[in-house]
Amino acid sequence: MNSVVNPAAALADLWLQTGLDSAALQRMRFDGSTRVPGFASRFAAVDAVQTSVGAAALMATEIGRYRQPHLSAQTVSVDAQHAAFETSGYFTLDGVEPELWSPISGLYACGADAGQSGWVRIHANFDHHRDGALALLGLPTGAATPRAAVQQALQHWRAEDFEARAAQAGLPIVALRSHQEWLEQGQEAEIARHPLVELERIGDAAPLAWPPLQDEQRPLSGIKLMDLTRILSGPAAARTLAAYGADVLMINGPHLPNIEAIVDLSRGKRSALLDLRSDEGRSSLQQLVRDAHVFLQAYRPGALAAKGFAAEDLARLRPGIVVAELCAYGWQGPWAGRRGFDSLVQTASGINVDEGLARGDGKPRALPMQALDYGAGFLLAFGIQAALLRQAMEGGSWRVRVTLAGTARWLRSLGLVEVAPEEWTQARADISPYLETLDSGFGRLQAVRHCAQFSRTPVGWSHASMPPGSSPARW
Repeated sequence: MNSVVNPAAALADLWLQTGLDSAALQRMRFDGSTRVPGFASRFAAVDAVQTSVGAAALMATEIGRYRQPHLSAQTVSVDAQHAAFETSGYFTLDGVEPELWSPISGLYACGADAGQSGWVRIHANFDHHRDGALALLGLPTGAATPRAAVQQALQHWRAEDFEARAAQAGLPIVALRSHQEWLEQGQEAEIARHPLVELERIGDAAPLAWPPLQDEQRPLSGIKLMDLTRILSGPAAARTLAAYGADVLMINGPHLPNIEAIVDLSRGKRSALLDLRSDEGRSSLQQLVRDAHVFLQAYRPGALAAKGFAAEDLARLRPGIVVAELCAYGWQGPWAGRRGFDSLVQTASGINVDEGLARGDGKPRALPMQALDYGAGFLLAFGIQAALLRQAMEGGSWRVRVTLAGTARWLRSLGLVEVAPEEWTQARADISPYLETLDSGFGRLQAVRHCAQFSRTPVGWSHASMPPGSSPARW
């Protein structure tokens, strides 16, 4: 299998967009072949995740070089197989691998009784999304409704009609499309107008002082990051920065649901609760912002702005802050504001169709790992650090934006891969060399170590993974 763009070339292209020193690229090493057994794909998925995590790690060493000019800059290495396993989402809790997907989540054929064709993907990992989809189909809500009943009910729908009704109801459901059909939606053209990792200066401010960095400390030690995210990409970005030393305070709402992967994604963070529906909760968040370096959020576009926490509000509250934002499809265009997740973007943008065609049976298929979620998370971590460094050098308040759909577009731009028939059924290597076992507030956690390695300061976690509300909402 040969991809068009290798990780080193892809990283160089990303790096040039930041306006920072390209000499740093000489300190990056990508190890192993990106043709990882058990992760075969029509897309350069392993290349993408290895590149994106490499970008994040290398940028951390640039911050370290800026903070410690008396030391030689660290080199960085990322192993391809390790990166693939990290983005597989594997973990166990007390020896049990949790079921991460709702039984009714997934792809369904539509419209057989009406003589129509088409598929839809339902994302139902949250109970309210599951119940919304079931209610739209006229089925009883709750976990007891079987998948077969959903399949039967969808026989009376056209895929695009069901998608349209779901979008009106704010439900995460999309119709399966080819890439050409996705282009005809018009959202890709809007995405193409923006950089993959968008850095924008949104206000004037003096450079913020960082605490002194001791020789043995990780590059981001002392940098305070607020993590207001719950689903994979945002938490993965914050966890990555925690691995590089950032002081990460995760803020959950007491009324908001979380996914099982919170156990894995909370490594390195302290976890607090604030109810932003209350005056007290909003006031507490404002107090935290005043001492933060980074504010990371992935709420539906406009949701936090309505509570007084738009990027411009945050920049007035804390001049010099880096505001990081992530969403599925972007902030403008016909799909702006739609709820979306990795699996849905794969379905909508043609990735599932192309994976199925490459496999030979034509059945739509997903990527072998959550490359969009983790890729976008690593890219966001890269962008946050680039903005931090620009802030330290130039001043200003900054906004960083990344989208899942933009990450999908970038993945496609890396080139399509020729896969030999036998590669589709290759077994994965033993994952155990990449695992770490940790005590957590959820139980005994075994999960994949972070795949980037620095030459001098080991990556790792300052805090155990803990349930929401385990820490007070303070620095």
